[in-house]
Amino acid sequence: MTLEAWIAEPANWVFAVVAVAVLVMSVRVVSAPNVVHAALYLVGALGGSAIFFLLLSAEFVALVLVLVYVGAVLVLFLFGIMITRAPTGLDEGLSHRNKPGAALVSVVLFGVLTWGSVSAFGTETVRSMGTPTATEVLGDAILGRYVIPFEVVSFILLAALIGGVTLARRDLTPLEEEQRKSV
Repeated sequence: MTLEAWIAEPANWVFAVVAVAVLVMSVRVVSAPNVVHAALYLVGALGGSAIFFLLLSAEFVALVLVLVYVGAVLVLFLFGIMITRAPTGLDEGLSHRNKPGAALVSVVLFGVLTWGSVSAFGTETVRSMGTPTATEVLGDAILGRYVIPFEVVSFILLAALIGGVTLARRDLTPLEEEQRKSV
């Protein structure tokens, strides 16, 4: 595909804008000094990923990504941050000496993954398989054949939520207990 043909497609423009936004938000997730801001940047990056799935005509996967990851997991992260009253600012005790090493490892990993993808697929273009899989078929598969694993995952998430609240709860000292009773 030539550059002129790529520019002529409106979907490619949407992809380019969303890709730049997801790239910026992904960098901010790991570089934000405030953990709450990092979680909010992660919401934006996952929302951009959902847009990528919409561009690929995978509406169900995009909806699941928004509902499960943005709607459940990130809300759980934010609740965990708020419940534990964890410090949200920059930790002065952390060392930033390894930033160049971490950047080098990231670039090398990106290069290896890119080389692996190009060597596996080459210049093969992605062709549409016609109509996307209907959400009804996916729903029947999840709630029919895969209902047990689906329910097991829900219990695992419930156990994680209960564990997080249990770890965040702290016992009051006798002095704090007396102050609470007097109020």
